[in-house]
Amino acid sequence: MSKASAIKAKRAADLAGTGVTAGLDVYANLTAPALSAAAIRRNEGQFSADGALMVATGVHTGRSPRDKFVVDEPGVSDGVWWGSVNKKLAPEKFALLTARVRAYLQGQELFTQDLYAGADPTHRIKVRLVTTQAWCAQFARNMFIRPPAADLADFTPDYVILHAPLFQADPAIDGVRSTTAVALSFTEKLIVIAGSEYAGEIKKSIFTVMNWLLPPKGVLPMHCSANIGRDGDVALFFGLSGTGKTTLSSDPSRPLIGDDEHGWSPDGVFNFEGGCYAKVINLSAEAEPEIWAASHRFGTVLENVVADRHGKLDLSDDSLTENTRSCYPVDFIPNAVPAGVGGQPRNVVMLAADAFGVLPPIAKLSSAQAMYHFLSGYTAVVAGTEKDAGSEPTATFSACFGAPFLPRRPETYGRMLSDLIAQHGADCWLVNTGWSGGKFGTGKRMAIRHTRALISAALDGSLAKAEYRRDPFFGLMIPTAVPGIPPEVLDPRAAWADKAAYDATARDLVARFEKNFAEFAPHVEDDVKAIALKAA
Repeated sequence: MSKASAIKAKRAADLAGTGVTAGLDVYANLTAPALSAAAIRRNEGQFSADGALMVATGVHTGRSPRDKFVVDEPGVSDGVWWGSVNKKLAPEKFALLTARVRAYLQGQELFTQDLYAGADPTHRIKVRLVTTQAWCAQFARNMFIRPPAADLADFTPDYVILHAPLFQADPAIDGVRSTTAVALSFTEKLIVIAGSEYAGEIKKSIFTVMNWLLPPKGVLPMHCSANIGRDGDVALFFGLSGTGKTTLSSDPSRPLIGDDEHGWSPDGVFNFEGGCYAKVINLSAEAEPEIWAASHRFGTVLENVVADRHGKLDLSDDSLTENTRSCYPVDFIPNAVPAGVGGQPRNVVMLAADAFGVLPPIAKLSSAQAMYHFLSGYTAVVAGTEKDAGSEPTATFSACFGAPFLPRRPETYGRMLSDLIAQHGADCWLVNTGWSGGKFGTGKRMAIRHTRALISAALDGSLAKAEYRRDPFFGLMIPTAVPGIPPEVLDPRAAWADKAAYDATARDLVARFEKNFAEFAPHVEDDVKAIALKAA
């Protein structure tokens, strides 16, 4: 075989299953040093003083949920939760978009990565990414599980991602909303991402796939972090971006299983990913030493983080976005669990950044309350986490703490969580990492030292034995005393100078819960309906 024929054959193998027949050059499964070098050569970013690869993502500094589509296909359509989360895209329009993106890719320098999603081999999928940007390939290599070299020889992808961040979709031709499109076909097992340089779209598209594939197998996919104690006790942390999920699960005394996406199977918990994607605005070495250290080393990708002319990071600078991000392999955390698996959870923690400042810092949930708050998914959208989120945090509800990634109805996942909690006897907690003493803008953010102390007491079992009182507004069981925690911190009403204002604000939030839950009430059991919050 001639050299030209060998190169052609290798390119074909590297792009097998993608529908892309050629590129100017195809670089398959490059490691971090080679990808970093390529990114610098292509002027995609620059190095920080510590060697991390710094990139800017242009107009998209967060996900673009209004531009997410699922192809409306026979055999799939009846199972999809259609609406604002999953918008329909006609198969013929998806075919046009795909053909146009493939044609575009064939004229570009391409980077491919073959990766796993799912640390448990029983439930893992194989993913092949094709992208025009070296740094995005490095992002994916950090985020997903890197197969052993021996597994790459005959790698056949289950799902393919065609990633064309600089390609502009055309609504008139492609049937989409704007020049940005994130389109997923469960039948073709194909994801097309166009018009957005924000790499989080790569990560979350595969999370959506796992949310589709696993429930029929009896495995609950979860938007949560997970860690494990010295006695093998696993804890889950649910929460959206900005609630502290990554920070609170990165605990020096509890090895990290993973920081964002997991499955709960009959065998226990397993990470979907091989990396972490931490929000780093105002990150401090004192409060979050593990994430700080991981963000200051070669191999990490920093999105929209600002540095001075010497490359020294300024993690307080939000001039590009408040949603600054650090992406690094999970083994950059010193006490990470290499296998990415753990046993059955003993504690389930639901995190809410309460912008109204009326929820308690911690409350113990009954099983019915756990399902209710899981389906409610109350928190605050922090500016920059999603495109068009606004300049200030806004109270919101996101089913299962991850509605944008749920292809099925939320009750499917809620019922599975309720059954697993009952089966394994896990304790459930609602934790407010948001504001105290007033609404956002007047109150103060919960001190992370207090939140860590309360979670530690929950995980070591001591908090389950405390005395509790029932909150009159939310029906939550709040501990009356916790060593080291000031009484006014435990009692959210006591933290407000104006008690009447607290009462009015709490009633307002209860009404918001009631309005939000109306969609789910017809689909849940009577015990959950009985504890649902009502303004009356």
